[in-house]
Amino acid sequence: MSAHTVYDSAPLGSLIRYSDGTPKPPARFRKKLSAWESRNGTGRLIRKEPPRSRATYSSPACFTLHEGDFGEGGVIVVSVRHTWSVESDLRFVIVERPAIGMVRVLQDLGDSPELLHLARDRDAAERWLASNPYSRAYLKEVSADEVGADFVEGRAAA
Repeated sequence: MSAHTVYDSAPLGSLIRYSDGTPKPPARFRKKLSAWESRNGTGRLIRKEPPRSRATYSSPACFTLHEGDFGEGGVIVVSVRHTWSVESDLRFVIVERPAIGMVRVLQDLGDSPELLHLARDRDAAERWLASNPYSRAYLKEVSADEVGADFVEGRAAA
């Protein structure tokens, strides 16, 4: 599916795989492998930003995938995120959508919310928020209505 379809239909917290369709090069070709890995991977959808038009520039809608955190002893040193424009030439697949009862920990930044954490239930979300305080964070549960709307609109099979 296209990047535009992901932007339109994937809910925050979805696991998204992206690919350019080329085969993975052998490990001995380090530079080629590194370039391939930058265009092929998996991440959790954490943000969708609408298109922007300013007097001096305009940008298309985009979305951000969180691919992982690196650190030690509970301290995150690097958080890997990729932002893709809806005009991207890559192919995307929704691998997994948030299940009913899961709880999103969100924070409003600018025009759109950002997913900080996806918890299995409200208690886990509250525990995570207690140990990771954010000033503008709030909880939003994945409801049966949201999942049902995805199924009725044909997005569950994507």
